[in-house]
Amino acid sequence: MMAKKEENAPQLLGVTPSGVDVIDRAVALLFAFKKQDRSLTLTELSKRTGLYKSTVLRLAAALCHHRLMIRLEDGRFSLGSATFSLGTHYLANLNLSDVLLPLMRELNEQIGETVSFHIREGDHRLCLFRINSQFSVRVNVQQGDVQALDRGAGGRILLAFSGEPGELYDRVRNVYTYASVGERDEQTSGISAPVFGSDQKLIGAVGIVAPVSRLDMALMAQYRPALLDIAARATERLGGDGAPMLAAI
Repeated sequence: MMAKKEENAPQLLGVTPSGVDVIDRAVALLFAFKKQDRSLTLTELSKRTGLYKSTVLRLAAALCHHRLMIRLEDGRFSLGSATFSLGTHYLANLNLSDVLLPLMRELNEQIGETVSFHIREGDHRLCLFRINSQFSVRVNVQQGDVQALDRGAGGRILLAFSGEPGELYDRVRNVYTYASVGERDEQTSGISAPVFGSDQKLIGAVGIVAPVSRLDMALMAQYRPALLDIAARATERLGGDGAPMLAAI
């Protein structure tokens, strides 16, 4: 049975066609549940996915069989225990470098500049990963280097999304990026964005860094959408919600 074609039907949540319709529809049902939803009615599932109610019932029965969904006594549907088991298995086997490094390399190949990832350690930040610039003149920061939190793009992001008060950090939390020129070092420019994990817990800051002679505010504004896209994709793969960052583009 084909999905409904209604003018005002909502877009499938996070689902793009894979070429296997039944999988796409089943996944759409699972993704229809938002974080605040304890359960959904048949009508709500139909509206959120754009599927006929009869199709929802048929697919939901199969998902219930595999414990990916459950049907409650009042007829509403909820996510099943198998979704928790899969999430637990995923997190238990998650390697941060496996998620971040391919995305950082992608950004590096796209813009040519150094891409780094910093985490917070107390009152400082640590450069955990780094993909070097394709240019011979580059910023001299290496993996394992420790820097101040209150200067530079990466540090400002870590402070902002750790709850640091102040108008500056409120602005950063609204736009999900911070760009600086000569703040940490007079010869260095950078722009960073946050990366979150499950429950939107801050993991670190991914950023672009380059000499000021090559990276000014105008160019950082040009690179900002690509940086936010990488940060959002990393967040999604680490169990968080990348939608707010994509919306900030």
